[in-house]
Amino acid sequence: MYEQISHSLLNEILTDLKPEIHEEDLRHFYTRLGANFYSIYSLFTILYGKRDDFKEQMQKLVETLAQQYIQRPAHLKLSDIVRENNHNWFLSQEWVGIAQYPDGYSQNLSELQQRMHYFLELGVNMVHLMPMMVCPQGASDGGYAVSDFRQINQRFGSLEDLQELAAEFHKHNVLLTLDVVVNHTSDEHEWAKKAREGSSKYQDYYYIFDNREVPDMFEATMPEVFPETASGNFTWDEEMGKWVMTVFNNYQWDLNYSNPAVFTEMLDIILYWANQGADILRLDAVAFLWKKIGSICQNEREAHLLLQLMKDCCQVTAPGVLFIAEAIVAPVEIIKYFGEDAINAKECEIAYNASLMALLWDAVATKNAKLLTQGIKSLPDKLERATWLNYVRCHDDIGLGYDDKDIRAVDYEPRAHRQFLIDYYTGNYGDSSSRGLPFGHNNKTGDTRISGSLASLVGLEAALESGEQSEIDDAVKTIVLMHGIIMSFGGIPLLYYGDEIGTLNDTSYLEDPAKANDSRWAHRPRIDWEKAELRNSPGTVEHTLFSSLKKMIAVRKEISSFADFNNRELLDVGNPHLFVFARFEYNQPTNKVLVVANFDSEPQYLDLEDIGRKAYFRGSAIRDLYSGEKPAMFKDFLIIPPYRFYWLTDQ
Repeated sequence: MYEQISHSLLNEILTDLKPEIHEEDLRHFYTRLGANFYSIYSLFTILYGKRDDFKEQMQKLVETLAQQYIQRPAHLKLSDIVRENNHNWFLSQEWVGIAQYPDGYSQNLSELQQRMHYFLELGVNMVHLMPMMVCPQGASDGGYAVSDFRQINQRFGSLEDLQELAAEFHKHNVLLTLDVVVNHTSDEHEWAKKAREGSSKYQDYYYIFDNREVPDMFEATMPEVFPETASGNFTWDEEMGKWVMTVFNNYQWDLNYSNPAVFTEMLDIILYWANQGADILRLDAVAFLWKKIGSICQNEREAHLLLQLMKDCCQVTAPGVLFIAEAIVAPVEIIKYFGEDAINAKECEIAYNASLMALLWDAVATKNAKLLTQGIKSLPDKLERATWLNYVRCHDDIGLGYDDKDIRAVDYEPRAHRQFLIDYYTGNYGDSSSRGLPFGHNNKTGDTRISGSLASLVGLEAALESGEQSEIDDAVKTIVLMHGIIMSFGGIPLLYYGDEIGTLNDTSYLEDPAKANDSRWAHRPRIDWEKAELRNSPGTVEHTLFSSLKKMIAVRKEISSFADFNNRELLDVGNPHLFVFARFEYNQPTNKVLVVANFDSEPQYLDLEDIGRKAYFRGSAIRDLYSGEKPAMFKDFLIIPPYRFYWLTDQ
């Protein structure tokens, strides 16, 4: 019955499409729309079916899909077809990414194009450009408070510059990843301005209330994202004389997705950026898309339905484009952003592996892998056609959102252990040489997150100041070790710009009043190109790091077992300092690579007989794929030096 209704409605909608749409060649569009319409109709009905204007809103949605398909450049349509025929293309081990602020890596998009040789030399072939859309000066949340979704901020260049960059990327087989902020707008966005002027249409684009009755109901259960600088989840707007939901900062107004017009507007924006040449779109703050009284307003079922609807619509117009879910939530929740009860991703094909990231930082501080191993045991398997984005650092803070059950399982007390990590990374524990900064302290809960560059957090900044070569070496080894894990874990490794040359904390943000109260700017650097040139000078930290990561990337691309098909086996080896897992080739499970990482400052050993040597090594000629060397052995004991990892095989 449902299917008959959707088919009938589709015929009506297609008949009523604007005349200019019918004049275009829409063969592929109609085929894809027919294949996906039942799902689109079903989801739209669940979300908006009770509205009197349901058919009108469906008509607008389909017209939006058609218009964006018509505007999609011919070379991108060809790319869509190629990727449809090889739908697992992004699961290959050959992809390695880097995230960067375009005006931190270079002055603008034109200069970035001129400096492509740098990340091509490193071996990177996926580049995530942080937000570049027009936003207010000062109060912009690092570009995530957007005031115009369709224009590039002038300091980055122009849309034409981006299109030229995308074309150059594609010549070199480099994937372009762009941000779309889907949860909120700046309060200077045109929609917000019209809402302030009294437009009921645009006030319905946001959560706006005359008094505190409903906001207080929300506040009873909603946590605070930025308790230090933006307490509460609602802001009084003096000009409008109303309360506005502002979950992040008071200048970021949350969009009301219970209004289908908002959904269609934002879908249009997503497809617009797909048509500018983006291969991957990072959807920001997706966990917050649906608000419900009596809940924490995160991870709601309707948020997942919205993402499924976005994906189904994108499959019609730009099926070669992937979505990244920016959902920094618990493992049991994050896995849902691939989609539940499916084999292929129904929502986003890629999700940030925030759990692995946070667990790696625990292992570095404790010099053991107990919580890391336990936490990965609790990480559910992803869908087959989906993958993780594995990272060590990013533009954001490090949260300590470990599961209390996992913490207790390794004999730590949750609150005390988190406090230890905060103290350790802010340099307030024993002989810690970490130079991290506290971020987002919550007086109500005692929670604190951590800012800082990778190099400063692992002690390189302090070691360079002291001049102790052994401490410098240990910090460098730790950086390489952490990347050795994300390169081999399963998924797309995502480097953070500057980490490849050991960029330290940048304290210049303290001189800017708009940034001074946000310690995350300490790790959002402007690349020092003189420092980057030292990558060509043997004996320097920059050379050691850059050459190590360059080699690691090159080797990774040759190891077919590192492609991501749920082909990882976690091993609990009894030695708490070691993190051990096996990767095996999808079609040839006997071809295995054993990954062994030692987080301790002392050498450790692994009894290969204990893990069933014959299951991993059929011969005696064991070698490390990364270094090309034969590791030290004593009988069946593998010796792992301090802060060292191995990718072991006997092939």
